[in-house]
Amino acid sequence: MRFIGGKNLMLEHINEVIRENIGTVGSVVDIFSGSAIVSDNFKRQGMQVASNDFLYFCYVLARGTVGLNRKPPFRKLGIEDPIAYLNGLTREEAGIDLDDCFIYRNYSPNGDCNRMYFQNGNAIKIDVIRQTIEKWRTEGLIGDGGYYYLLAALINAVPYVANITGVYAAYLKFWDARTYNELKLEEPVIYSNRRRNQCFCVDYRRLLGREYDLLYADPPYNSREYLPNYHILETVARYDRPEIYGVTGMRSYEDQKSEFCRKNTVAGAFEQLVRDCRSRYILISYNNEGLLSQDALSEICERYSVPGSFKKYEYDYRRYKNKIPNDRAGLKEQLYILRRH
Repeated sequence: MRFIGGKNLMLEHINEVIRENIGTVGSVVDIFSGSAIVSDNFKRQGMQVASNDFLYFCYVLARGTVGLNRKPPFRKLGIEDPIAYLNGLTREEAGIDLDDCFIYRNYSPNGDCNRMYFQNGNAIKIDVIRQTIEKWRTEGLIGDGGYYYLLAALINAVPYVANITGVYAAYLKFWDARTYNELKLEEPVIYSNRRRNQCFCVDYRRLLGREYDLLYADPPYNSREYLPNYHILETVARYDRPEIYGVTGMRSYEDQKSEFCRKNTVAGAFEQLVRDCRSRYILISYNNEGLLSQDALSEICERYSVPGSFKKYEYDYRRYKNKIPNDRAGLKEQLYILRRH
């Protein structure tokens, strides 16, 4: 999944910094897990992982992959291949009324809606699959593992048919070629590290007091809040039929605004993170264009670190792009690592 601030291209750098400064890491907490790609990377390195994000759809992605060490068996369901079954399921077969299809009614063109996030067929299919997964869980046919495994498959499939440039803050006013593809679920890749990995959907501050070998933090870098940019994925994941507003059908996010996204609170947020952390090491991803200057962040890290343990690494990095060209140069991705005293 394309994700703002995604770390696909930084994984090996992250691993190298850990090897150089720590060596073997037994346990790690990823407190802003996003798409869960870094959590999955840590899991593949053999670490016991705690993955956390305050957005529920991010929790779903982690819980349905990082939180599992094997594919759920789906014995009670009695369907050999639930992914294939859901891909072929129609609204009529599922017995779902069109008026009960929230995504179709609110994010696809119809008599009551002009929004162009999805073609009608794909919007209905999202509703049918989402409601069927919920029904299976309510009826006790699938447990938590199977529930999040299937939800993760759905969340990962949605961007491939969405009429967007990369995020959901706006939709295109013409149909992109991808929107004519039929929504198709793929099996999530499950890797076993034979460890008890955990996933959370809580305020990151609740995890600062827990003791891990390493705390990894990849907070927002600028004023761009994540929920408005991924509001439809959050609604698909929760399927809570929220009150929505505006041209894009936004759900409320007033209670989920990040202090890392505001110039007047970002320094205090970083200070609290580093000061209150009880893990042995802290590794922070940031960049040279963040709201907090690199000098200010370095000063905070040095203040709470074992003398001589703090290091900053910097890498040339490709800027996040959507369909709008952006050729500005000079972006540096940074890794700040320290040992807490």
